[in-house]
Amino acid sequence: MFDAKSRYAGLAQLTYGGTIRYVARRIVPQPPSSAGAPTHTVVQGERLDTIAAQALGDPLQFWRICDANAVIRPTDLTATPGDAIVMPTTAV
Repeated sequence: MFDAKSRYAGLAQLTYGGTIRYVARRIVPQPPSSAGAPTHTVVQGERLDTIAAQALGDPLQFWRICDANAVIRPTDLTATPGDAIVMPTTAV
């Protein structure tokens, strides 16, 4: 149902009442230590999908950057120019 690189890949598909289909809850992993991890400095007007495209080669992988920084809203990471955000180091 989901692409292998999706954050929902591998989650169980469940039903409620026999008719409503849904995906099991995704538990966001604890981010690894950011010591020594690569970072990206946010520039005015930058979006997380463009950062993901440049750094990870796929704009749909923005969620990996969110996980690495323990945020739920992607816009929180790019709201303040000059902030450094931790980039994921593991491949999907």
